[in-house]
Amino acid sequence: MEYGDSVQKVLLRKIRKAEQDLVQLKLDYCRFVFGLTHRARVISDGQTYLVRSVDVDTMKPTEEGTFSKPAIAGAAVDAGHTADAVPLGTNWTLDTSAAQAAVK
Repeated sequence: MEYGDSVQKVLLRKIRKAEQDLVQLKLDYCRFVFGLTHRARVISDGQTYLVRSVDVDTMKPTEEGTFSKPAIAGAAVDAGHTADAVPLGTNWTLDTSAAQAAVK
């Protein structure tokens, strides 16, 4: 194996690791800043959904130095656990009424 090949393999491993770390950091950001967890409820177009997936690649830096909300997909709460997820985009708000009711 040539020196250049081994350097390339090491650099590719480091790049993949850094990309994985960045995705995890963005997921942590979504959890702590936006309140998104795997059981979070969001409201979109007047309907309540359970979050099924978060697309961190859609998060963009803002002028204020923060990140924009990610695009998400969710299943309607009243559709049951086997319902297919539908894309909701970034037009959603966290349903805080469910969390407040659980605390009481």
